[in-house]
Amino acid sequence: MHLNTPPRNTIRLTHRGRIALIAAGAVVAGAAVAVPLLVLGEEEPARPTSLVIPEGRRASQVYDAVDKALALPPGSTRKSLGKLDLKLPNDADGNPEGYLFPATYPLEHNGTKATPDSLLSAMVDTANKKFGGAPIAAGAQRNAMNVYQAVTIASIVQAEAGNKADMGKVARVIFNRLERGMPLQMDSTINYALNRSTLKTTEADTRIESPYNSYQRMGLPPTPIDNPGEDAMRAAINPAAGDWLYFVTVKPGDTRFTADYAEHQRNVAEFNAQRKASPGSPASPKPTG
Repeated sequence: MHLNTPPRNTIRLTHRGRIALIAAGAVVAGAAVAVPLLVLGEEEPARPTSLVIPEGRRASQVYDAVDKALALPPGSTRKSLGKLDLKLPNDADGNPEGYLFPATYPLEHNGTKATPDSLLSAMVDTANKKFGGAPIAAGAQRNAMNVYQAVTIASIVQAEAGNKADMGKVARVIFNRLERGMPLQMDSTINYALNRSTLKTTEADTRIESPYNSYQRMGLPPTPIDNPGEDAMRAAINPAAGDWLYFVTVKPGDTRFTADYAEHQRNVAEFNAQRKASPGSPASPKPTG
């Protein structure tokens, strides 16, 4: 059912702003050595043994992390893409965005050191295993989409949801807007188009020419906008039940979903009051609406 949409400058949805660009050296943790250890004498600092890719990182960030982990010149992994034979779905058209699965990857196996090819191939193979099973395919079909579209929705959910509990609700907002012929109006897609992460989306930003501008273009963006994890994927194929069309994070841990535009405006006003009272607080996303 198609519903009339209020003026675009009044219905912009929130971007929760959680996607802080990761410093390349911070992607090693756990079994990996996150920072060089202080040692005595002439010993060299211990080198990382694993590469950790967190949920929601963009492909560009993954490439930079691989370069750093393998001590390669910046841009090396990106340049190697054209030579790789990654097992991507046909819909991806060679673009691995969405299929560089977030996990921990060893930098050496049986005495063989990892390469950009081996690491990216392992990420794509892992994604295919996670996303290629019957439950995901059935869930996507149940929601009248294919798996690649489900990964695209999951990537938006990963970018927008403040926590795991909100993921199903964010997914439902996406489905409700698509079903009603409304633009998604997600700031995360604007940030992807502009290759940035920010809380400040301006009116000028929403007018940029890009297939990822979900303010100006209907439907899903042409590709995923990051690499989602399993929780976001589950939310994409099993969205929560609800009639929500709008959401805004008023303060950390307090994201409000509503189908009523007037209520959404009140929530946005409360957010603005919170932000004015604590202008230095980085935790809340910029509201739109």
